[in-house]
Amino acid sequence: MQVEEIKDNELLRQFEVKTDNGLLTIEYAIQERKIFLTKLCANENEQEQKVNEFIATVLDIAQERKFKVVPTNTKIVSFFRKNKKFHELLPPGIKI
Repeated sequence: MQVEEIKDNELLRQFEVKTDNGLLTIEYAIQERKIFLTKLCANENEQEQKVNEFIATVLDIAQERKFKVVPTNTKIVSFFRKNKKFHELLPPGIKI
């Protein structure tokens, strides 16, 4: 999945990408150089690999924009647990 495919819909405060199974979205809120990833919406038929690639790309975007990431959605927290390389994006004091 390429970054070009992901749209940052600032009006709805969500990252979105179209897939064969519909629309994948991650809702967010921004406060003081932190981006809170609050909700992941995916079709139940969506492949887990595509969802994981989408999350990873959103995290890459957050890193490029120099945001610290606060995952509040359980699926995104689970992704962080499985992918230690993204732990540097967590703000100080947040352990997953």
